[in-house]
Amino acid sequence: MRIYLILGYLLFPLINTQAQTDLSKSITRSQNKGKMFLYWGWNREGFTKSDIHFKGENYDFTLHDVRAHDRQSHLNYNPYLKLNAITIPQYNFRLGYFINNSLNISIGQDHMKYVMIQNQTVTIDGTISNSGTPFDGVYGGNDKMVLTDKFLMFEHTDGLNYLNIEINKFKELKHLGSKITLNYMFGLGAGVLYPRSNVTLLGKPRHDEFHVAGYGASAKVGLNFTFYKYYFLQFEAKGGYINMPDIRTTMYPIDKAKQHFAFAQGIAVFGINIPVFNQSKSK
Repeated sequence: MRIYLILGYLLFPLINTQAQTDLSKSITRSQNKGKMFLYWGWNREGFTKSDIHFKGENYDFTLHDVRAHDRQSHLNYNPYLKLNAITIPQYNFRLGYFINNSLNISIGQDHMKYVMIQNQTVTIDGTISNSGTPFDGVYGGNDKMVLTDKFLMFEHTDGLNYLNIEINKFKELKHLGSKITLNYMFGLGAGVLYPRSNVTLLGKPRHDEFHVAGYGASAKVGLNFTFYKYYFLQFEAKGGYINMPDIRTTMYPIDKAKQHFAFAQGIAVFGINIPVFNQSKSK
């Protein structure tokens, strides 16, 4: 988690300083206005601790400072490049359009995976009754609970889907030879969370369907290497906030959970630029 945050703090001043230096040399800028772009790639992410509040017919309790991590697929042709399996890893997809040479707007999905760390010990407060389990009781703020699989399994692994709109500023830094251009970008995004949560609570049957659970906002910086004007590799450092007040936990609508936390992503994608409208010569 700290590595992604440090990367973001370091990357922005570095590319901002470089941009000011190189742009002051009057580099010939590429013509971006009227282009569409499409990219696909993968991410690693980290999450802050969060309080998770569970409420149902016979229980109302909160687990405090719950830790979680992502779930990275093993690097292999299958599933990363196999067409019928490419949505299994943690991926990023985006389709966008350049409004002018330096500003684009896009829609996309960040497919993250959130996995509560099993068997951790957390504090609990609230009540559980008539559950038919050994966990019934009244808990104060200093009581501890070990999160065994008999008590709780809590994942958004198919996944923590952040469907969002972004607006990004895009700047050319320099030409690396005649066919490669180095660019930098930074932007803001916002959207909804549409997870398919895998939750087993107090032995109840799990709910395993996609559901709009909340909303999020994010910011990012990145470096873009464009080859032969049409193809690119892009590396991004992204951070944001997620609030999900309506997480489904069982097949019964009365059973809900809510949580909020911050996240950080390291992202690598490859993509293509597609000229859509006639582009006039840059001035």
